[in-house]
Amino acid sequence: MRLATLRHDGADVVARLDGDHACVVGGGMTMRELVAAGAEGLAAAALDDGALLPLSEATLLTPVPDPSKVVAIGLNYRSHAEEVGAELPAEPMSFAKFPSSLVGHGAVVSWSESVTRRVDYEAELVVVIGRAARNVERADALGHVFGYTCGNDVSARDLQVADGQWTRAKSLDTFGPVGPWIVTADEIPDPQALRIRCEVGGEVLQDQSAGDMIFDVAELIARLSRAYTLLPGDLLLTGTPAGIGAARKPRRFLRDGDRVAVEIDGIGRLENVCVVNEGSKEESGDD
Repeated sequence: MRLATLRHDGADVVARLDGDHACVVGGGMTMRELVAAGAEGLAAAALDDGALLPLSEATLLTPVPDPSKVVAIGLNYRSHAEEVGAELPAEPMSFAKFPSSLVGHGAVVSWSESVTRRVDYEAELVVVIGRAARNVERADALGHVFGYTCGNDVSARDLQVADGQWTRAKSLDTFGPVGPWIVTADEIPDPQALRIRCEVGGEVLQDQSAGDMIFDVAELIARLSRAYTLLPGDLLLTGTPAGIGAARKPRRFLRDGDRVAVEIDGIGRLENVCVVNEGSKEESGDD
């Protein structure tokens, strides 16, 4: 089942997607509330016959607009660690992205050159937590997953270097595209079998199986849950494969007008366009 948060006639609603149409479900619940309702929420979404509307008449928002937290993982693909010359981590390298960075499919990713001039893409598989996870065992971890979606961990590389940590660089407004919808976990029995691609301007710059993860989805949930409770609706960005702009020769940072697409087999395609708000745009590209 595909579930989305839509804006239609000025109202934000949760909908089940059936082909090119959307069926409003949940009786006014937000996506996070529907996720928290567990099996009952899923059953209601599957059976609900609310208002039917053409998907073309609605705006796709980020699927969970208000998660309690967005947890992201650095250096979680062997190929990516190799391209940046890093040792494989012994534990997941987790960091936070602010929920205020989230935007949906079709939204603009924008920045001011007075803040950053080195903006990079990172295609990622995103896990939507379904049941509270605290000290869970690996064998039980996937049972805490509600579903999966696509994400782009947009990153200001110059701020990463300047700050010595990643929060600001990863959390600028609009630097968290996630979407276009959630595919429920029952349709993806093995998330490590998924293939992840990133296109910039139609050129494929990342293309890798999630099987290249150092810590797979189950292991990530198990290990992270030892440190803090993952709550229903929380988002987990699981890391990016090789091919980031900062590691290419020449480097390929995002530019004004770039269209970035993250596509994951079995889930869908997340597209966003880049807009530079100010400054000499010609200086923010390749170097």
